[in-house]
Parts: sequence; structure tokens; C-alpha cells
Amino acid sequence: MFLLQTQSTASAGPPRSGIGPSPQSSSGSGHLFSLCSRQKRLTWATEKQHWTVAQWSKVLFSDESKFCMSFGNQGARVWRKTGEKEMPKCLKSSVKYPQSVMVWGAMSAAGVGPLCFIKGRVYAASSQEILEHFMLPSAEKLYGDEDFVFQHDLAPAHSAKTTGKWLTDHGITVLNWPANSPDLNPIENLWDIVKRKLRDPRPNTLDELKAAIEASWASITPQQCHRLIASMPRRIEAVISAKGFPTKY
Repeated sequence: MFLLQTQSTASAGPPRSGIGPSPQSSSGSGHLFSLCSRQKRLTWATEKQHWTVAQWSKVLFSDESKFCMSFGNQGARVWRKTGEKEMPKCLKSSVKYPQSVMVWGAMSAAGVGPLCFIKGRVYAASSQEILEHFMLPSAEKLYGDEDFVFQHDLAPAHSAKTTGKWLTDHGITVLNWPANSPDLNPIENLWDIVKRKLRDPRPNTLDELKAAIEASWASITPQQCHRLIASMPRRIEAVISAKGFPTKY
């Protein structure tokens, strides 16, 4: 199990956990899917329209995801008589802000790389530590001496100048990526698989949660990863058909 302690050296926004609200037609910056965002997604998809599965297999996809202790917890069913609804014995306390862990991972058509458990928010400096200690080993495991292209989203820690310099200094080719596009990243599907497996049995402590995440991640097969990478041409076509709006992926 790996844990990275982050340092507060810069500002960064939280990672995405899904596609988000319904798209808006306004071009205002406050809307998730502005006209500008849709146009960039559409342009990006059009540029990648003729990429083959073999080309997508050269991409090392990465992402962070948040896992909560209460994930999938719907609570116990309670049988009550009329008038017992507000009785203390029929009530159960809940946690407004459940404990959680942040996890970084990477995948390619060949399988998954090692997970990094992150303590705190992801900043530029800590992002570079993740690249050093987890992205490079992932690339070594999945590609060996072969060339690859690295993908990460446009989170501030990823797009920071110092992070860009680190990648350049290490000779890493980075895939240009459109904002607000979790539907284009197949690793999102792997996070969903892991989270579904955590529902039963449900972890009761953070250590149990981390162990369950690691076990579920380790059970992901290269065949599953290859199927997801093979879906990239369909994802691209879906974005083009949707004119840049979010897709079913």
C-alpha cells in the first residue's frame, strides 16, 4: 500500500467524480459545458477521428478519484409501528462528512499500474512526486522500453508550468486533452468497477477501505483494459455526433 503526503504549495481544484450537471447552452464561464468547451471537445474529437485502437493502445491514461467510507451505504432497514417514526430507538445517526481517501491510478490496453493513496489535496509539487514514483513505474510495467503517450486532465496541478517542465525534462510526450471530458477517459470506467465492488461487503475503517480498493484494482484484468481502450474510436464518434456535448460514456 502506498501513501503520498502532499504539501500546500499551490492551488488546485478537486477531481471530478462524474460528467456532472446537464450541459448548458450558454457560453458563460460559469457553465460546465460552455460553447467554447463544446467546440474544443468537438475539435479534439475530429482531430482524433481516424486514430486506430493500436494508436490508443500507446496512451497511458491517468486520473484521481475519491472513495468515501459511506459509498454504497443505504443504511439498515427498520420495521416500525405507527407512531414510532421519531422514537430514538428507531433513529440512526449519520456522518455529514464521511472519511475518504483520494487515489491516483493509471491504465493502458495492457493493464493497470500501481495505485497511489494521496493524503491531502493534489498540488503541483505533489503531482510531480506522483509522476516520479507512480507514473514512471506504471509506464515501465505496461510499456517496458516502448514509446508511450501520457494522458492527464487539465487540473491546475497537472497544467502548472513546473509540471509541464518536469514532463519535458523526462522526455514524456503528453496527449493534449479537452476540459470537462471524463467520458473520454476509460479509466473512469475502472473507478466505477472498483466502487461497485466496494458495496458488498462494505469497509468499516479507512484501512479496510484502502485494502479493498487495492484488491479490487488488482483484480482488473488486461482483457478488461483492452476492451475499454478499444472503445476509444466509438467514444470519439459519440462526441462528434453529440457536437461536443457529454456522451453516454
